[in-house]
Amino acid sequence: MITTPLMSLVTRVNEQWRDRVLTGLTLLIVLHLFVIVPLGAVHAVSVRPISIILVLLLICGLLVVSRSVVPAIGVVLALMLLSIALIVRGRGDNVALEVCFEATGWLLVGLVTAWVVARAVFGPGRITYHRVVGSILLYLAIGFMFVALYTLVSVLAPGSFTGLRAYDRVSLPPDLVYFSFTTLTTVGYGEIVPLHPFARSLSNLEAILGQLYPATLLARMVSLELRSVG
Repeated sequence: MITTPLMSLVTRVNEQWRDRVLTGLTLLIVLHLFVIVPLGAVHAVSVRPISIILVLLLICGLLVVSRSVVPAIGVVLALMLLSIALIVRGRGDNVALEVCFEATGWLLVGLVTAWVVARAVFGPGRITYHRVVGSILLYLAIGFMFVALYTLVSVLAPGSFTGLRAYDRVSLPPDLVYFSFTTLTTVGYGEIVPLHPFARSLSNLEAILGQLYPATLLARMVSLELRSVG
């Protein structure tokens, strides 16, 4: 088996840096979801160039955390979908298609991130501060994926949610970011209501995951800590 220079570099990164990258990725996602997306909604910044930078940073971070090029391949595919969305946007002939490509790209980013982070957080070993922060990243990744799914449903079935249409907004519509995380945390203020059966099924599934995740996380981390000290 031939080891590439990139893989050699990744394998030399020690466990301490791997844990720190989890914290860095968490801060990156928090910044994007709760700062950049709202700023984009009020047209204070251009979200798409920042999104491309985010994907590139994610590729680097996931390489370090996973110590494998496989997740990077998934994120690169997502980057290609986002690039296709930009091309469609430049043509200006199909806004719905543009949003579908973009939402699918972000869904793939969320899936890869969740898979890599779950393996790092729930893998064997001592529970550290950075692994706890990584569990927050996994929680955010779940909400992130549902934002993309809600966007796809809203575009493919107009009128799926009251008071909004995904293709009236930028990528990762801030209204749906808000709806996703109020659903995940089961707060449910009620300003946005899912009407389409698929939208309702997704919101039910997200609420169930939001309830089960803390209990599952706590049980797994306690068992890992007991094993490491025993």
